[in-house]
Amino acid sequence: MFSKYKKASPTAASARHAAKVVNIEAQPQPKAEQAPAASLRRPMPAKAAEPGSADKDRKRKERLGEIKIELHRSLLDNLNLAALEHASEAELRTEISSIAGELLEEKGLILNREDRQTLNKELYDEVTGLGPLETLLQDETVNDILVNGPQQVFVERAGKLELSDVTFKDERHLLRIIDKIVSAVGRRVDESNPYVDARLADGSRFNAMVPPIAVDGSLVSIRKFKKDKLGIDDLVNFGAFSEEMAAYLQAAVATRLNVIVSGGTGSGKTTTLNALSSFIDNSERILTIEDTAELQLQQIHVGRMESRPPNVEGKGEVSPRDCLKNALRMRPDRIIVGETRGEEVIDMLQAMNTGHDGSMTTIHANSARDGVSRLENMIAMAGIEMPLKAVRSQISSAVNLIVQASRLQDGSRRMTSITEITGMEGDVISMQEIFKYQRVGLTPDNKIIGHFTATGVRSHFSERFRMWNYDLPASIYEPTVMEHK
Repeated sequence: MFSKYKKASPTAASARHAAKVVNIEAQPQPKAEQAPAASLRRPMPAKAAEPGSADKDRKRKERLGEIKIELHRSLLDNLNLAALEHASEAELRTEISSIAGELLEEKGLILNREDRQTLNKELYDEVTGLGPLETLLQDETVNDILVNGPQQVFVERAGKLELSDVTFKDERHLLRIIDKIVSAVGRRVDESNPYVDARLADGSRFNAMVPPIAVDGSLVSIRKFKKDKLGIDDLVNFGAFSEEMAAYLQAAVATRLNVIVSGGTGSGKTTTLNALSSFIDNSERILTIEDTAELQLQQIHVGRMESRPPNVEGKGEVSPRDCLKNALRMRPDRIIVGETRGEEVIDMLQAMNTGHDGSMTTIHANSARDGVSRLENMIAMAGIEMPLKAVRSQISSAVNLIVQASRLQDGSRRMTSITEITGMEGDVISMQEIFKYQRVGLTPDNKIIGHFTATGVRSHFSERFRMWNYDLPASIYEPTVMEHK
């Protein structure tokens, strides 16, 4: 007795085999070896990180995985995929559970209630979602998913990487999930085109590289898209920066200073850019340009653009520079570029210099001074032959503020520096740091001890702030003195 979602069976079911119970025996875990003592060096862990599940659970999951792959093939043969497009989630779950139950009975497999529920959920994820990755995508505590071949799936929680107990059956299973993702956005990945960038349906950023380029199995990176964006108040409460820094940044953005958010991968640049954009007035026209649309601006007048890579034939590319050139013809008040990494830098600097005050972008750099050097290098890589002094003059007049975001060794993310660019002194760009994060030590469990402080230097733009009615008190520029007990 099956509903409209099951294909009509041409023949009667084959004779049932004798029932067999899945019985998994636990085996004792091997003891970790004792690390040799060292006089000055700390003992290193004897083994690489392993998932915390016991050996019994691991064997049980392996067995369930084998059953799941077998049932998934049978499901695809039995389900009426055309009818599934109009089925509700509840109907589909019921149908998959019903068909899976009969298939288990036919194969003579008996599972307990917990295993059967787990199996039904994983089968549903295989049919409608992204298989083993679906659970991690729905986990709100996971920020990044990193797949190193079918047997290693790492996740990042609270800035720390950990090995999850999620695995794929084999490389073919992993490749099938990758193909399911990229085909949904009209892309393909194979030996002739072994890497791909894409965006999941929820906005998460997806990157994959397959063999033969990936030696030990396909590599997948997913940067999850936050549905609820973090505002300035949230970041202050989380300790990303101080209330005084927030007041200063509000004045800087509202008075239309050109801002660059600098930092490494995963340091929170896009989150910071999103938070800073909340200070932009609703009356302004904003155009955003990104490789992968991640910014979540709350203003009324926002035009969003996304660059496009070339197709299989090498045609149809729309670069960030193309988007930026076109944006200049669309009467923007501010232009926000998700990340500047190439020849579009010269158009971005020219836009900042020619009436689009208050524009913002992010770059990869380890400090404010490194950020300026990176801008110089990107202009050189764009093939524009300009004297170094002219390049630096262009940068110093275009960029007003560099906000440095960093992910520290304990996984926490901090705004470690706010630096103003004040002009040129000879051939050198002059800069002054206004706020910084002062590290003072480390706790026994490797948590960083530190505090935010002003450097004592008054802002170069104080008069501008006052003219725009953002007269900040002089006290916010006074250094914070921490008392040590």
